[in-house]
Amino acid sequence: MRLRVEFTTEPFDLDEAPAHALVAREVIEAAGLDAVDVGPFGNTAEGGADRVLTAVDSLLRRTLASGATRVSLQVNVVGEEGA
Repeated sequence: MRLRVEFTTEPFDLDEAPAHALVAREVIEAAGLDAVDVGPFGNTAEGGADRVLTAVDSLLRRTLASGATRVSLQVNVVGEEGA
């Protein structure tokens, strides 16, 4: 199964990326996911279910530990693995 995760971390800072946002980018870029799009107001990535779910676990743990006060995320099934 392929999944797409969309997420944001808060609080926002338009002047400088907060530590939790940098950590989120690091986690997603290191997870070996496809179609990674990291932006100032939202982030998306796709991949196999195991990789996405492992990345989400790490994302939650590490961003909260780095000062995030809220993490909003949505996970959608987008197809079968290899499709």
